[in-house]
Amino acid sequence: MGKALLLVLVCVSYHLSCAAAFNRFSVGDEKGWIPGVNYTIWEKKHRPFHVGDWLVFYYQPRTADVVRVDEDAYDKCDASNPISNYSKGRNYAFELNHTGRYYFICSYGYCYDGMKLSILVEPLTSPSAPLSAKKKSSASAAAAPPRALTSTAALAATLLAAALLRVL
Repeated sequence: MGKALLLVLVCVSYHLSCAAAFNRFSVGDEKGWIPGVNYTIWEKKHRPFHVGDWLVFYYQPRTADVVRVDEDAYDKCDASNPISNYSKGRNYAFELNHTGRYYFICSYGYCYDGMKLSILVEPLTSPSAPLSAKKKSSASAAAAPPRALTSTAALAATLLAAALLRVL
């Protein structure tokens, strides 16, 4: 009886931790990271963004890049002192790993025409918040990292199982 209860509790803990999986967003939806997309409207359509969510930028090689900059550089479309810069391949997956504002631009000159994105990242308030509060972009699933257990939920499930094994 005790081992069956342990198994049920571990399964429930695992299920709850899976519910905390995060969202992946294809920047620009089906159009991708290209000139002519209003990324301000795109951001408003998909907000709120939470810690652990992923942005996936799809672009054409040698015609665009993804440059993370600070607010001043974002306002000026200045990529001369980037926080990070990515231009390899055809896509770039970026994890929103802390709260605050993130700024992205294209350094190929398209920033002046609006190819830039500002994202405000909020803390995760409950395990189910991102899945129930946001619309997922269906085009993003192919290139983004797989959903994973949050480290906190996985740790909680492991500690619970260890504690119950000692009791039984």
